Amino acid sequence: MNNQSANGLSVDRALHSEGGATLSQPQDEGYFQFVLAVFLLNILSAILFISLIKRPVYDDVYNMLDVHTYTVEGFSKDALLSQRNAPGPTSFLWMALGARLLPGNELRGARIAVLGSWVLLVTGMLVGARYSDTQSLWSAALLVLLVFPHTLESTATALTEGPSLLFAILGVLAWTESVWHSKATRNSCVLVVLGGLSMGVAVTSRQYFLALLPAAVFFAFYRWRRADMRGNPRWVSGVVVSLLFAAVPVLLLILVWRNISSPGVASGTSYDHVWRASAGLNLWRPIIVAFYTAIYLVPLTFPAMFQLRGSRRRLALLFAVLGGAAITPFSSLFLQPGPLNSLIRFASRLPRGGTALFAVIAILALYNAASVCALLWEQRQVISSCAPTAFALLVIVFFVAEQVGVGGNLPFYDRYVLQLAPFLGLIAFTVLPRLTPARVFALAGLSAFSHIMLWRFAFIG
Repeated sequence: MNNQSANGLSVDRALHSEGGATLSQPQDEGYFQFVLAVFLLNILSAILFISLIKRPVYDDVYNMLDVHTYTVEGFSKDALLSQRNAPGPTSFLWMALGARLLPGNELRGARIAVLGSWVLLVTGMLVGARYSDTQSLWSAALLVLLVFPHTLESTATALTEGPSLLFAILGVLAWTESVWHSKATRNSCVLVVLGGLSMGVAVTSRQYFLALLPAAVFFAFYRWRRADMRGNPRWVSGVVVSLLFAAVPVLLLILVWRNISSPGVASGTSYDHVWRASAGLNLWRPIIVAFYTAIYLVPLTFPAMFQLRGSRRRLALLFAVLGGAAITPFSSLFLQPGPLNSLIRFASRLPRGGTALFAVIAILALYNAASVCALLWEQRQVISSCAPTAFALLVIVFFVAEQVGVGGNLPFYDRYVLQLAPFLGLIAFTVLPRLTPARVFALAGLSAFSHIMLWRFAFIG
């Protein structure tokens, strides 16, 4: 395995040297074994759920309407225009393919297709990462994705996250690794084009992955600034063609829908005239998304908040307290559907309990986010030489920024942060590579919560 970064220093050793003694890099096998253990446990739990819980749960009821349409009508303009749900059509087509290949029970076929997308994703990442200069980071990203609280319910039910992540993450892996290297071979040119196309298809699965496209443009420009890149016409042409291939599926979808959302969702007729989503202006939504991203970053970078010292710690604490005090009066806007909302509502049974708990969570999340930003700044030279982490930072920035264009009243379900999970993992394990006992405990807790999130449907609809 080749673990040399672009500047000639191994990423593992660079992380160690930049971060001090607390950031010593573990062996790749530690990540790999953890990934296999969690993945096998997820697969077993998903198979049991699909076998035992045969009724629709969660969003099965809504998503299977479109799965049925595509199963019966196939991929056609009429089927596209009649789509009822907000995500793009590709994930529903993926599930419809499963329903066709496994006739007799559309729900079971769709769920098995979703499970298959996760199997392909994990297999593809494990195989593809072996050819990467940063294999351990990709393994860590996969680990974070597998333990994320909403992963298992997105593995065993008819949700669109599995197929969309399959195209998005494998596309990012192929594209970034190909673009990062200055030697443009025939194989790398093919990979970069396929990677771009895969990222474009991911956007047609879940539109939030639109953040991948501007991230790719900025990433390519950053690499192009190097003299050896500007003088390499094959590299330049390969990148340009890949970006065009990435844009084509998105443009075709917009051409058919006349919007980034389906006509039914844009007009509000899809969800009993309750929810509507289309291109528009929403100034609160980016703040809400940034807040939930910061919350989920806490267990992934658990030791980070203890890394700050002296004036940096005081500044971070001041920022967290002032920020928490500023947003707590608007807690009702930040409580989107998901576990945090349920937790705050439960605490609200006590006088001021919900408000106090929200304030504590907000301060903790903001302080941890400030700590992570400080670590990123300290390791900026390493990050600038680490393709996956540099791209991950761009994706997160554009994911938050693109929310300003999400009009309508469809809430931001905190399940949507799952789309950022592998990118958060790349960042978390760049600044804090070690799998300490405390960190393993935090990741195991997330995994256990993921199983609880799925199996609660055995008792509720």
